[in-house]
Amino acid sequence: MKHPDLRVTAVLAVMALVLAGCASKPKETDHSGRYTIAQDHGPAQDVDISSLGNAMPRYEVPRSAGNKSPYTVWGKQYRVMPVSDADGYVQRGIASWYGKKFHGHKTSNGEVYDMYEMSAAHKSLPLPSYARVTNLDNGRSVIVRVNDRGPFHGDRLIDLSWAAAKKLDFLGNGTARVEVASITVREDGSMTLAGQPWTPEGGVNAGVGKTSVAQSEPSTAGGNALFVQLGSFSQVDPARQLEHAVRQRTGESVRVRQISTASGEFHRVQVGPFGDHGDAERAMERLASEGFRQAMVLTDRH
Repeated sequence: MKHPDLRVTAVLAVMALVLAGCASKPKETDHSGRYTIAQDHGPAQDVDISSLGNAMPRYEVPRSAGNKSPYTVWGKQYRVMPVSDADGYVQRGIASWYGKKFHGHKTSNGEVYDMYEMSAAHKSLPLPSYARVTNLDNGRSVIVRVNDRGPFHGDRLIDLSWAAAKKLDFLGNGTARVEVASITVREDGSMTLAGQPWTPEGGVNAGVGKTSVAQSEPSTAGGNALFVQLGSFSQVDPARQLEHAVRQRTGESVRVRQISTASGEFHRVQVGPFGDHGDAERAMERLASEGFRQAMVLTDRH
C-alpha cells in the first residue's frame, strides 16, 4: 500500500492554518475595536503646548462620512443629532482622552487624528462640529473640534485629544468630570454656545497659536476695564482657593466674580482691572512666570 507524500500533507496543513488565520482578522475599516485598548499613552517625552490655543470655530458643512444615523457599535445603536438639535446641546459627564496609539490613524469622518490638536470624539454630535469642554473640578475650559466617534465604553461622554486633556489638566487621572456645550457656527459667521448668542472670549486662547490681544479684544471705550481671567468654576470654593493663591504668590489685585450663563452660575477668578491691552498683556506674562498660564483677557462686561 502506497502512503501519501508526507511533505505534501504538511504543506497543505500549513496553508489551511494561514487561511484560517487570515479569515479571523478584523477588517481594517472597523475602527470600533480601538476603544477596547485598556492602556493608551501620550508622547514619550513631555511636550510644551503652552502656546497652543483653542480650536477656532468656523462654519463647516456636515459631511456624509461619520454622520450615518443610526449606527451600531458592539451591538448597541446610536443616533447622530441633527444640527438643529445640537445647537442647544449641554451635558455633563465623564471625559477620557486618547493619544499615541491612535495618532496618525483616520478618524470617523476620514481625517487623520493628531493628538497635538484640540479635537474630540463624541457619539452623537454632528461631524465636524465644535464644543466647549469645562473641567468641573478645576474650572479650566477648552474649545475642541469634534471629528471622531466615541467613546463606546462605560459611562464616558467625550474622548478628548491628548493636547486637550493636558490643557484641562487631567492626563494623570485619566478621566475628569466635564461639561460639554455645543458651539454652532452659521454661514454668516454668527455663533451660539448651548443655543445662546456667543463670541469667543479673549485673543490669546481664541484660536490655534497666540493671537494679538490688541487685535482680538473690543475697545475699552465707554468704561469697560480689562481683566485677566485665570479660571471659571461652577463652585465657589475652588475659585476662592485660586484667588488666595494668586494674591499670596503675586500680590496682584484679584477678584472672584459670580455670573449667570445659559450653562449655569460660574465664579470667575480675575486679575485687574487694567487700563489698556499692554498692561493686561504684561500682567499675563507676570502671572505665567508664577505658574498661572491658563489666562485670557476680557472686558468687565463679560
